[in-house]
Amino acid sequence: METQIRKEIAYFVRENQINRFPESEEPYFDEPLVGFAAADDQLFADYKTIIGDFHLTPQEVMESVLGADGRAATVISWILPIAKPTRESNRRESQYPSLAWAQTRSFGEQLNGALRRHLVAWLEERGQQGVAPQFAACWKEYSDTPVGIASSWSERHAAYVAGLGTFSLNDALITPKGIAHRCGSVITDLPLAPSDRPYPDHRHNCLYFQGGSCGLCIARCPVGALSREGHDKTKCSQYVYKTAIEAVAEQFGTPQTGCGLCQTKVPCEAGIPENSRPAL
Repeated sequence: METQIRKEIAYFVRENQINRFPESEEPYFDEPLVGFAAADDQLFADYKTIIGDFHLTPQEVMESVLGADGRAATVISWILPIAKPTRESNRRESQYPSLAWAQTRSFGEQLNGALRRHLVAWLEERGQQGVAPQFAACWKEYSDTPVGIASSWSERHAAYVAGLGTFSLNDALITPKGIAHRCGSVITDLPLAPSDRPYPDHRHNCLYFQGGSCGLCIARCPVGALSREGHDKTKCSQYVYKTAIEAVAEQFGTPQTGCGLCQTKVPCEAGIPENSRPAL
């Protein structure tokens, strides 16, 4: 069943017309990565301490949607790698994101939502439960927590449990297809084999945390939201959801613009940097 799910997600992303730029047939996203996490993995419980007690476990999400009948067995997580031409266009920018990046953030994310709904329906057609945390009424964003801006379900943290990548200095997830991506997840009662986590700790893929040998994302941030002390989420959010939108959203014809400057023109843009890969 794991293989079937991977194929279904890949097919949906490859064939769906939503995964196309408005003026061309070029895709927003390349072939996805898919991983599976056991819903009772201890990490989900640990997130209540690491992130905050507001962060929900898979079982809590299922029960919030389906009541006492909700049964969480597996979290299906995926990474949608941003296409190379879009990444290349964003490398050339230094103040605001490129047009292609903004279109991917606004219109490409619609594909991510459609994929969530499709996978839930696909599971239900096979007699299984499926819930997309991002669309659940229990999903909330909090602006003032011990870890800054955070939500009741983190797609990146789910992807980490599912073996898809580790965290970077800028708080993004470095995956085998890089740091420039969108991610999503669906929780199901279908028991599936958990994916391996091929890394020894949650920062392993980031060169900065391998002896301080990088930090190039710091210089890429146009508002100084990154430093060797980490990521200022408030400053970053103000830029992404206010400053950049006011500057270029109308010109681009997009409701959102994103930013992604710190995810492009860096060693982890399209893969795990060589020095961070585990020895074979």
